[in-house]
Amino acid sequence: MQNNGKTDDQAALWNGTAGHAWVDAQALLDDMFRPFERLLVDAAAGAAPTGRVLDVGCGTGSTTRALARQLGPGSHCVGVDISAPMIATARALARQEELAERTEFICADAQRQAFEPEGFDAVVSRFGVMFFDDAVQAFANLRHAARKNARLCFIAWRSAAENPYMTAAERAAAPLLPDMPVRQPDAPGQFGFAKEDRVRQILADSGWSAPSVQRLDVECTLAEKDLLTYLSRLGPLGRVLHQLDERTRRQVVEAARAAFDPFVHGQEVRYTAACWMVSARA
Repeated sequence: MQNNGKTDDQAALWNGTAGHAWVDAQALLDDMFRPFERLLVDAAAGAAPTGRVLDVGCGTGSTTRALARQLGPGSHCVGVDISAPMIATARALARQEELAERTEFICADAQRQAFEPEGFDAVVSRFGVMFFDDAVQAFANLRHAARKNARLCFIAWRSAAENPYMTAAERAAAPLLPDMPVRQPDAPGQFGFAKEDRVRQILADSGWSAPSVQRLDVECTLAEKDLLTYLSRLGPLGRVLHQLDERTRRQVVEAARAAFDPFVHGQEVRYTAACWMVSARA
């Protein structure tokens, strides 16, 4: 099936600047998001009697590998992501951890990928399902890949307003970068699933049943020494910073760094991630 413009935009983004930034920051991000990984592994482990789990938007594969470790020999944990650099890293890390026999990583658009029908006991995602240009089509495709009574479990961000840490850099930089793209409500992206009613409607329209959408607030941390890397490489700011002249880039980084002062506590950065914990049944 031919991709439309929005899908092409996401493919370009995650195979370009954003994808390479996530690869470079892989260890930092995996550590920061570890609490979410544990929640998803716990949710999926008891719902996978044959050990077949699909991890959507798997990135560099941390959740996929954690599932493979938890489910043990004989399991088959498949990660899918549109980003070739992240999938390459996921495969390399699986080999390093001697998990290659239990894992498989597919570089593809999960909205359109021809998964094996009824091939998975569980479908999970850590912040990977908000980027589809047609969310109903995507979740219908995932439903087709799920066995009867399979469990869907994913974590997605609530609103930008509830996640000031996640938008601190771009808000601080906005006066210096008037042409920086502004996030659009309900558009594919980090906060595309901010509205509970929209999430429920997507699940209903795509054939999932017994939906549960619960507020989830998680305390996250990263080392203060990693903050400059985080704010300058990731998110909307990270996508434009390399395009600026040195003077403007320095001004933007200084403004963005100051915006994180409320979150810095000694050698540690702390913030509350405001999310949804979503589950449903096939």
